[in-house]
Amino acid sequence: MLSSFQGKLVRNAEDKKTVICIEGNIASGKTTCLEYFSKTSNIEVFTEPVSKWRNVCGHNPLALMYQDPERWGITLQTYVQLTMLDRHLSSTSASVRMMERSIFSAKYIFVENLFRSGKMPAVDYAVLSEWFNWIITNISIPVDLIVYLQTSPQTCHERLKQRCREEEKVIPLEYLESIHQLYEDWLIKKTTVPLPAPILVIPADHDLQKMLHQYEKNRDRILAADRL
Repeated sequence: MLSSFQGKLVRNAEDKKTVICIEGNIASGKTTCLEYFSKTSNIEVFTEPVSKWRNVCGHNPLALMYQDPERWGITLQTYVQLTMLDRHLSSTSASVRMMERSIFSAKYIFVENLFRSGKMPAVDYAVLSEWFNWIITNISIPVDLIVYLQTSPQTCHERLKQRCREEEKVIPLEYLESIHQLYEDWLIKKTTVPLPAPILVIPADHDLQKMLHQYEKNRDRILAADRL
């Protein structure tokens, strides 16, 4: 249930939960990271609701967006914004909520990329921005730590080809390069919008075994987010 706190809507008792968002490009290793930490007690993992994006009453807005972003970009991103907000607000009994991406990257990375690339009309961008600004102004969406899996676009492209997800077959390297640059500007150079939380950068171009070692190496720093 939502209640009011300091002028914003909050979920009861959720202000005491630690929220960690795992950010990174497509195929940067977010799922592997979440699976690794899902075995830790007191952590509940919230993956991106991709299954919802693939099936809205029988429609697949994710595939439609990749096929024709000018037409379907706002349709998908409106739904992404809604479902990511739901992820942020969904209740959990665990003391730590670990999320795959966030409502912030949905706006600052993916909506921004559509607009900057000329594939989202200015009016669509303005409407989505109005919605986003209303949400973050009126609803409490705390984040305690952002873990950025920093991966080269080339590595992501190779991983995409290996995992063969149907909607991703049309994603070119140039798209991954654009997403990468937006992430770098936001989280590394910090030249676009204010950061909602401290950043921990983990180089993620490595193979699975080395990445598991990286997660173990950074475990204490990540889980210390509940003490920040």
